[in-house]
Amino acid sequence: MNALTLQIDRDTSGYAILTLNRPAAMNALSRQLRQELTSALDDLARDESIRVLILTGAGRAFCAGVDLKELGQSGSQALGATGTASNVLEAIGRFKGPIIAAINGPAITGGFELALACDVLLASTSARFADTHARVGVMPGWGLSQKLSRVIGPYRAKELALTGNFLSAELAAEWGLVNRVVQPEQLMPLARQLAADMLTAVPQMLVALKKVMDDGYAVSLADGLAIEGERARAANTAVKPAEVEARRAAIRERGKAQSKG
Repeated sequence: MNALTLQIDRDTSGYAILTLNRPAAMNALSRQLRQELTSALDDLARDESIRVLILTGAGRAFCAGVDLKELGQSGSQALGATGTASNVLEAIGRFKGPIIAAINGPAITGGFELALACDVLLASTSARFADTHARVGVMPGWGLSQKLSRVIGPYRAKELALTGNFLSAELAAEWGLVNRVVQPEQLMPLARQLAADMLTAVPQMLVALKKVMDDGYAVSLADGLAIEGERARAANTAVKPAEVEARRAAIRERGKAQSKG
């Protein structure tokens, strides 16, 4: 029986940590790991007690992408076809709450795509990013060719894609690819803190606000504003004044506490 390649830790406050657990292989996405990750994501999507996820890697890497050794032995079968149980990116999309990527080390090709599929990207100083599709001779199929240019611009994205060169964590932050860069020992505490902060928001807003932002980003600004307006009208009519007042008071107290900190 193969050992599990994914570690799952649930926190009673309402978030879970998924740790890719093939450190000797830089957490390369073997078929087994992809299946375990897909299954875990779907299980957590059905678990109403878990509303935020943190995704990270064991050891020195975040994820080295699809297991090239397995790919070399099995060919395209090792990649998993779209819509199968091993399509990790579709499973990520089925989890409706926020997903925080705690990028502890290199995120390469498929691992880069895995990070880009998350909602908040935190990087340690040990993190590096690379797109090696052009060097391996495999076309990207998990969104890298489309998402990266929308995040950092087409010229920078083409530089990375066509050279296969590494991008440091610091330059990734400068280019707007990651939210923050911290020392390795600060990475998971920061991820946990952001997860805890998200869990203090109105529960349904974690899902609704994430979706309206994602849906709007995928279309023109005019269409995005129309989507926002339509959903605001539908949702805000159900908001009760007493609830708003109570939440306003809580926000005020939280602001005071943060200013003291």
